[in-house]
Amino acid sequence: MIVVDDQRVVREGLVTLLGTLAGVEVVGAAADGAEAVELATRERPDVVLMDLRMPVMDGVEATRAVRQASPGSQVVVLTTYADDESVVSALQAGALGYLTKDAARHDIARALDAAASGQAILDAAVQARLLQALSLPATPGAGALPDGLTAREGEVLGLMAEGLSNAEIAARLYVSEATVKTHVNHIFAKTASRDRSQAVAYAHRQGLAR
Repeated sequence: MIVVDDQRVVREGLVTLLGTLAGVEVVGAAADGAEAVELATRERPDVVLMDLRMPVMDGVEATRAVRQASPGSQVVVLTTYADDESVVSALQAGALGYLTKDAARHDIARALDAAASGQAILDAAVQARLLQALSLPATPGAGALPDGLTAREGEVLGLMAEGLSNAEIAARLYVSEATVKTHVNHIFAKTASRDRSQAVAYAHRQGLAR
């Protein structure tokens, strides 16, 4: 198997940990997604343990590229992030398992064994986020969103209309504050709003306020 993580101490720690598991042989480690694809193409591992947030090429893009370059290699994501965007993006890219970095040793071992057998395993927190994402209404209101707003942007706009700050929205949606800022900027552009007040007024006019 291959271990992929941009933090050296985490990467080396995982290699050491995995070396203690029966039936697991680590054939390489990569510091970013591009290295992971190169390694997977060369080594053809059964499983790739993949971080998501990395320089050069992130884990989602790397997962997609690994699955294309080495179809026999299954990808298990091991990351700090369990927000629905990260989960859905990774699974859509072809990841078979998804764990957070607070996973126990036996959870990692179980996920690797399952992936090697072609079976999917998701962390309990990840399952909850995925189910929540799948059960969310498409918009805060009914029908399609105006002006090309996405479902997530509509949700962020609804929370803005509730008076929540970016940090509070990030905590509510289990995403980073930087991700929220990106959504807010897109909202401003699509709704022709100069600031937050205009965006909130737009939300009320369009019936998007909660």
